[in-house]
Amino acid sequence: MDVFRQLKQFYWPEKKLLFVSIFCLAVATGLGLVYPNLLRYLIDDVISKKNFGLVPKLSLFVVGVVSLKGMFQFFHGLSGGRLGNRVAFHMRNALYEKLQYLSFQYYDQARTGDLMSRLTADLEQIRQFIGFGFAQLLNVMFMLIFGTAMMFSINWKLALLTMISMPFLAYTAIRFEGKIHPAFRQVRQSLSTMTTAVQENITGVRTVKSFAREPHEVDKFSLRNETYRSMNIQTSSIWAKYFPIMEILANLSVIILLGAGGYMVINNTITLGELVACFSLIWYIISPMWGLGFHINNFTNTKASGEKILDVLHQYLHVKDQPNAAALNDSEVKGHVRFENVTFAYPEKQPALYNFSVDAPPGSVIGLLGSTGSGKSTVISLLMRAYNVKDGKITLDGKDVRSLQVKSVRDQIATVFQETFLFSSTIRNNIAYGQKDATMEEIVRAAKFAKAHDFIMELPEGYDTVVGERGLGLSGGQKQRISIARALLKDPKILILDDATSAVDMETEHEIQAGFGEVMKGRTTFIIAHRISSLKHADEIIVLDEGRVVQRGTHEELLQQEGLYRQTYNIQYADQPREQSGAGEAAAAAYEPALKADKHVSSLERRLAH
Repeated sequence: MDVFRQLKQFYWPEKKLLFVSIFCLAVATGLGLVYPNLLRYLIDDVISKKNFGLVPKLSLFVVGVVSLKGMFQFFHGLSGGRLGNRVAFHMRNALYEKLQYLSFQYYDQARTGDLMSRLTADLEQIRQFIGFGFAQLLNVMFMLIFGTAMMFSINWKLALLTMISMPFLAYTAIRFEGKIHPAFRQVRQSLSTMTTAVQENITGVRTVKSFAREPHEVDKFSLRNETYRSMNIQTSSIWAKYFPIMEILANLSVIILLGAGGYMVINNTITLGELVACFSLIWYIISPMWGLGFHINNFTNTKASGEKILDVLHQYLHVKDQPNAAALNDSEVKGHVRFENVTFAYPEKQPALYNFSVDAPPGSVIGLLGSTGSGKSTVISLLMRAYNVKDGKITLDGKDVRSLQVKSVRDQIATVFQETFLFSSTIRNNIAYGQKDATMEEIVRAAKFAKAHDFIMELPEGYDTVVGERGLGLSGGQKQRISIARALLKDPKILILDDATSAVDMETEHEIQAGFGEVMKGRTTFIIAHRISSLKHADEIIVLDEGRVVQRGTHEELLQQEGLYRQTYNIQYADQPREQSGAGEAAAAAYEPALKADKHVSSLERRLAH
């Protein structure tokens, strides 16, 4: 019951509904005891004594009892349904809220299909059990207690003989619970794995089709489907093993009752009516015992679902506000960012950054260049507090970001990611996502800066056009320009461009960068790019390689140095006219032989160029 104790915060506030549901079910169960007594009275006092005039009264009495029982069952269903839905409502909100605040470190390993399974199938299982299953489990106890007490009141010797097989039935049911719970846990896990495969396939359907990998995906799904099937068959085999045993033990009680009870009737120890009443009561007792496997199954299944939900709810928040964390005043933030000897490693991995330092005064532009895995995105992630710095520190206007509220820091930052994500909503809502109170004029102005206004106006409904899931229906460049407009509209103190113009053509990139020139004024900007053209106007360019700073300086300074920056420049401008600036022209002329000797360009240099 430890799982349900931990979930108490969700159902205990609705305890009135819980108690009403249990009370109504208990009353309805108690009214069921009227039938055996009516049979005894009908046989011993009406039929045997031929008092047939009592039949109409008995009939009316039965109608009244059935109506009353039906009324209490109705209120049990009504209160149980409301209880289950309210608990599911609160739990669903808590799960979703927890998912919103879980850190990047959790999502680095989490699977979308698994999380969706917890939010749907697992939560539905708990809703059903809290609403009805728990009361039904208690009802088993009610029926056993009420039925046994009634049998003992009729004839305690016959009741004892009948109950001989009940302990064995209970033992078998307990063994069944011990076997079925691990099996259901495996079933849930295999279902989660299969759901993840479906989700990934639907998400990447264009990639699957472009590589003609449909047969591979079918085989991969079939394998996981086969695992799910085998887990269900294994669970069914447990049912097949234990249920016949429980059925034999249950029917053994009936055999003992009829044999011993018949002998007592012959010897006039009990009346025929009492035997019939006991026969009715034994089924009243056996019925819940027979269904005990189902209730145990329901209970263990719910316990497994509860464990998965609690796993999310109890996840540790790696990035959270410290006690007494300060909030930034928007009007006072200048945007002075400093990295001081920052070394950072992802869990169970080698450090992604070594002793990284940079001073970015307000309004400055910092460029980051490096191959994949060099640590560029790690710098940005640490600035956004996606992860906590352990060695060194990052300050914003002289304050350690760890001492500031997470939301307060992120409110000052707007990011344009390389992998653009758009919500299934209108273009207007996507641009205004970070600034919900933005006016239409402000939205249009941001779209014009991002060079998105013209293509938006060509769409059927303009800014009210609904984009497909994840922005499907728009080209990569169009999605990226909408993402840029979304960042600009936020009017941040710190702007992060993570290869923001990688999906647009060179002409559009030049136009966007011209707009950035005005937008960047007064803002601290970090630019991650693979194109030299996106970085050459930065106040400082930092070249990273395997987490270490290998070069730093301005565009002109770096062109005068031997190293990765100049090699990347030479590769990118090999087939283009040399820059008109003196430094660029001199560097290009000085290294003309290097451009021709392309075979000497290392694989690392080629990756940087791309």
